[in-house]
Amino acid sequence: MLNKIFKKTKEETLHAHVDGQLISLEEVPDPVFNQKMMGEGIAIKPENGIIVAPTDGKIIQLAETKHAFGIRTDMGQEILVHIGLETVALNGEGFNVLVEVGDKVKKGQPIVEADIDFIQKNAASTVIPMVVTNSSEGKYDFAFKEVTDTKAGKTEVLTTTLK
Repeated sequence: MLNKIFKKTKEETLHAHVDGQLISLEEVPDPVFNQKMMGEGIAIKPENGIIVAPTDGKIIQLAETKHAFGIRTDMGQEILVHIGLETVALNGEGFNVLVEVGDKVKKGQPIVEADIDFIQKNAASTVIPMVVTNSSEGKYDFAFKEVTDTKAGKTEVLTTTLK
């Protein structure tokens, strides 16, 4: 009981990972994301191809095909940013990765430069989901921000609180 009384609430705020228009995961035209199979989160219809770190953390994953990356936060959230839909088939074409696994990154730091025009012509969608892949563990509560237009690294999109 004393642990509960003295337990500090720990929370992290995730920011937009790209400039664009925020949409709910339910609006993403892919069942893996819209049914939250990968985890809780949001998505953005991008205005450009500069994808940034949504929070401070460490790069724990870079897809071989450069279309996705993972960040672990200090609180233990594992965040996946997936650039476009069905972009694994592009085999890395149209993506320039600016970091390496193990790098510590800061909120707003560019992680990937993506050719959105190329993705639009060659993949299913340019929408960029961001999900907390370990959200199913039940350790976090999520509070989504009421925003539409986003600025990469600046617009708050959700706050996560450790239960």
